[in-house]
Amino acid sequence: MTRPNIIFIVADDLGYADLGCYGGREADFGPVSPVLDSLAKGGLRLTQGYANSPVCSPTRFALATARYQYRLRGAAEEPINSKTRGTPLGEKLGLPPEIPTVASLLKGAGYRTALIGKWHLGYPPHFGPLRSGYEEFFGPMSGGVDYFSHVSSSGQHDLWVGEEEHHDEGYLTDLLSRRSADYVRRMADESQGGAPFFLSLHYTAPHWPWETRDDKQVSDDIGAGIADLSGGNIHQYRRMIHHMDEGIGWIVEALRETGQLDNTLIVFTSDNGGERFSDNWPLVGGKMDLTEGGIRVPWIAHWPATIAPGRVSSQHCMTMDWSATVLAAAGVAAAEDYPLDGVSLLPVLQAEGAEFERPLYWRMLYRGQRALRQGDWKYLRVEDNDYLFNVATDERERANQGGRQPERLARMRADWEAWNATMPAIADDASYSLVYTAKNMPQR
Repeated sequence: MTRPNIIFIVADDLGYADLGCYGGREADFGPVSPVLDSLAKGGLRLTQGYANSPVCSPTRFALATARYQYRLRGAAEEPINSKTRGTPLGEKLGLPPEIPTVASLLKGAGYRTALIGKWHLGYPPHFGPLRSGYEEFFGPMSGGVDYFSHVSSSGQHDLWVGEEEHHDEGYLTDLLSRRSADYVRRMADESQGGAPFFLSLHYTAPHWPWETRDDKQVSDDIGAGIADLSGGNIHQYRRMIHHMDEGIGWIVEALRETGQLDNTLIVFTSDNGGERFSDNWPLVGGKMDLTEGGIRVPWIAHWPATIAPGRVSSQHCMTMDWSATVLAAAGVAAAEDYPLDGVSLLPVLQAEGAEFERPLYWRMLYRGQRALRQGDWKYLRVEDNDYLFNVATDERERANQGGRQPERLARMRADWEAWNATMPAIADDASYSLVYTAKNMPQR
């Protein structure tokens, strides 16, 4: 088969049930995500897929490398804070250019590569997309920026073309979508001539600040205070998702117009679970939590040449598995000295009934959290409290089975500790950053 184009789309802080195809309710303006719902209907939707972390940049380390993020010092930050830009600490926190990435491996195999959207893996001159396999980059380097002024939470302008700061007018979600559609059209001739492309489209939506296309005045009012703790509501939030969904529609249309849709693998997910206005039903928790609401995320794959329409799978997986899948779909091997932790899901994409057992491990500095998903069961620790849940019957993690099944709890704890012993320890100077606490709004 001809090697596919690959478009890997990552939303930012999207809740598990924010999309219609995951049970999300319609907004007052109608369906929130008709394009993504259509892609799911025409391809594969996973119900038991996870992010590598409940917070942004750690997941992106795993996404980039197809390896557990814990292997790299920068990923111990939960997340990398924009205030480190231009500081001695910032010189240490990022994705080292010598580490092989999905982009660099694909580029070495003849793929054209571009990142349009959020990077959040360290700042130039020490780190950056062009140093890690991407030929083109347009977007912000930090974790969150204003949709109109394009400033980060540190107040610095943060929109780039390559490694040069770039000033542009417009709503960021639309800028990313239009650039991506243009890239698809620019690559059409090369793609059809045997040089496929890999496009990483990393939206900042629906991450704060809470701004729709019509909220330029909000941007003017909040300035650098983009966390906007007194602003936002579910209506703005859902409209932000809808803007992203519309933009994905522009990209799909560009693929269709140029005859590339059939052999393009489109993958869609979120970097972690939802934030304050998200819908995570029926899950509990959200961003920064290893409860299901912080790590279980949508996973949609659309590839008409390979994936039969209308498929739903309960295959367990996490972000780095999809990175491994991308490499497998392209027929590209891992670097010899950097074996993958991710496991390819290509057999699951190709045929019904190909699901396999996949244990998944997590750890967090924040609240001393740890987790292991193994079959129907999940071992969880939060602040020295150990829990055991049958997630297949108790997705809300409310019925702790540890007292009833102490042997299973002990076995899964031992399995997690054996895995953890294979990973570098969390650095003593690692830190976490909270946008809000109980002082700002009541917690569950």
